[in-house]
Amino acid sequence: MRAFVGLPLPDAAQDALERVQEGLTAGRQVPAENMHLTLAFLDDQPEQVLQTLHQELSEIRAPELQLKFQGVEAFGGRLPRVLAATVQKTPELSRLRDRVRSACQAAGIELQRERFRPHVTLARFPRQFQPGQLEKIVLFLQESAGFSLEAEGAGFALFQSTLTPGGARYEVLAEYPLSGRLE
Repeated sequence: MRAFVGLPLPDAAQDALERVQEGLTAGRQVPAENMHLTLAFLDDQPEQVLQTLHQELSEIRAPELQLKFQGVEAFGGRLPRVLAATVQKTPELSRLRDRVRSACQAAGIELQRERFRPHVTLARFPRQFQPGQLEKIVLFLQESAGFSLEAEGAGFALFQSTLTPGGARYEVLAEYPLSGRLE
């Protein structure tokens, strides 16, 4: 089963990010219900491994998070693949991510080593751009440069990801509240 661990966004943050998307005229926009901040991409895993991971994730205790969105960025180099709202990398967010990755390792999941760049994907771009699309993206990035938003992260979740021709569909398998205190 294809899965990941992420932070779901509160409705108010989803609404604000949808308003940001309104100005984008290139790419395929991510539906609000799919917006999240990925803590660990697990790829395909057997159900038994995900059950073990669920037990490990249930043991994580961490305070609620203040998510601070700061601007919009294109990822992927000269020909971007993704447009995302960037999130400030705080010590609390980094610690939660580290704990999630440790739980994954304890469950027997090998994760790729990657730099943590917290973000919420807003749109995905095709491999081949139509004439004028790159210019539209550059203009959108300039217009969205001052975007900022604060939101509370009250919990994280284990998601199943199902790929469809219309894009990925996410289903929450389990939720893990953040307690507001470190235990």
